[in-house]
Amino acid sequence: MRDAELALRRTPSRAVPMKLIPHPASLPEAVDIIQVEADIRRGTSTLAYRVAGGVVRIPPAAEPVRVDGLWRSTCFELFVKPEGGEGYFEFNFSPSSQWAAYRFDGNRKGMRDQPLAAPTVEPIEDGIRVTVDLGGLPAGDWRIGLSAVIEEQDGTKSYWALAHPAGKPDFHDDACFALELPAARAP
Repeated sequence: MRDAELALRRTPSRAVPMKLIPHPASLPEAVDIIQVEADIRRGTSTLAYRVAGGVVRIPPAAEPVRVDGLWRSTCFELFVKPEGGEGYFEFNFSPSSQWAAYRFDGNRKGMRDQPLAAPTVEPIEDGIRVTVDLGGLPAGDWRIGLSAVIEEQDGTKSYWALAHPAGKPDFHDDACFALELPAARAP
C-alpha cells in the first residue's frame, strides 16, 4: 500500500507527513518527493509543502495578494469539497507569497472568487508553510485534495496529488479528493 493510500479516508488530527505522487503522464525529471504536513481544521489550518530533489523554479517574491493563474508555475494547492453536494473550494499558494481562492458549483463549473482573509505563505528551507483560515466554509463532513504543480529549472512540469484520476492530470476530478475530514460530533 502506498503512503498516500495509508492517509486516505481520514485526515490527521495533527500535522502528519503525507507523500504526494506524480501523475504518470507528467513525471518529474529530478524532483523525488513532495511531502505535505497538513493540519486541516474548520478554523485556522496549517500546511507545510516540502520538495526534495531537483532544482525547482521558484517565482520571485511578491506582495502577498490574490493573483489568478498561479498554477502556471510552481504552486501548491488545497481543495475542500463538503459532502452531499457538487460544489467545492480551491486554494492556490505560490512560493512568491501570492495566493488565490475559488468556489465552484460543480466540476470546473460556476467558478468565482471565494472571500478569504489573506493566508500567510512563508518560505521554509525546502518549500513553503501556509496558514489559512477555513472557518468560512460550510459545516459538515469534508473531502480534501492536496496537490502541487512543480516546475523544474529546465521547464519540466509535473503534477502531484494524493491520488489521480485515469487520463490526464486533473486536480478538480473527484478522484483527487482523497482525504475525509468528518464533522465534529457532539458527545
